[in-house]
Amino acid sequence: MEMTASSPKNNSPLVPVAGLSIFALASGYLMSLIPLSLPSFGLSMELAPAIASLFYLGLLIGATCIEPVVAKIGHRISFIIFLMALLLTIVVMIAMPNAYSWLIARFFAGIAVAGVFVVVESWLLMADTAKQRAKRLGLYMASLYGGITLGQLAVGPVGTDGFMPYIFIIALLVLAMLPPLLIKSGQPTIQHNEKIKFRDLRYVSRPAMMGCFVSGLLIGPIYGLMPVYLQQLTNNASQTGILMASIILGAMLIQPLVSYLSTRVSKSLLMALFCLFGTAAVFGVINSQSNILIILSFLMLGACSFALYPIAITLACDGMSSTKIVSIAEVMLLSYSLGSVCGPLFADKFKQANGLPIYLGVCLITTCIYMLIKSASSARSGSAPVVH
Repeated sequence: MEMTASSPKNNSPLVPVAGLSIFALASGYLMSLIPLSLPSFGLSMELAPAIASLFYLGLLIGATCIEPVVAKIGHRISFIIFLMALLLTIVVMIAMPNAYSWLIARFFAGIAVAGVFVVVESWLLMADTAKQRAKRLGLYMASLYGGITLGQLAVGPVGTDGFMPYIFIIALLVLAMLPPLLIKSGQPTIQHNEKIKFRDLRYVSRPAMMGCFVSGLLIGPIYGLMPVYLQQLTNNASQTGILMASIILGAMLIQPLVSYLSTRVSKSLLMALFCLFGTAAVFGVINSQSNILIILSFLMLGACSFALYPIAITLACDGMSSTKIVSIAEVMLLSYSLGSVCGPLFADKFKQANGLPIYLGVCLITTCIYMLIKSASSARSGSAPVVH
């Protein structure tokens, strides 16, 4: 298939980063709002894992079908359409507040968010050098997680009951559409681009695909189940918002370090180290007695959990032709989404006290061991083949 690609000289990060930042505000608030607002709509809290998994199933399916849309109408218009589709799913949720409508709406919301991610990631990753890609992806992640952090803080002042919080989110999504609507320059120009064939997947880094998959295993439950866990832990909506914000703040603050280290340290080894520190953070979450130590543990847990995806996706792009970047973004999002679908379902099986942190710790330590083995193997055998 042919596809639009970027000429890096004409490719400005202004529009995608501006729109993404406002989208992230809405997304950050929404991720905590949905599970916490279930009782106010007469819905069971037991719906939370299913809602999270269906959202990520939509993300998974969306990751397989975004490329033709971007190819036909370009990055800028695609960005607007996917934001509008997400907005419509929220309208459906407040218009028909029942379990089936919410489950279906969140499934289609996942498809729309997949579109946002593939459009923005491919827009930014179409750069001349690996160093420039790492910097742009760091900017992308910092904008995403910075917006999500601020969005989490809306749980206290805006609340979690009734229709008004959802109307607030709709207003934010309308604002997110303004940058691509008003600024028509700076999107990738049209070149020949290629879709990765199934047989080419053998050339895509296995640690990169595993890193994205495990990132989904971690982030899916953090987004979908952590607000419920924290609400039960603190019994206070404001404290829940602060602790969720600590997780996402850690994710944002780590991005400059990720960008710096990813071009200087073996990426497999780097993912192993973050997983090791993340495991230590889980011990802190479970065993800390003071509020300061708990907040710091959640901050570190967020930093380590959210560091894996940008490292993995830049690893996947190493040695790849720029004409394959959109397809690479789709493959990595597919791996991430598969993990995100499985994550809430797996985490829900950990029924004991502190089950969610224990689940996260198991994922982190096993991934640490895997990445250490792959890093040692890569050091012995050298670089993988390049797809041209």
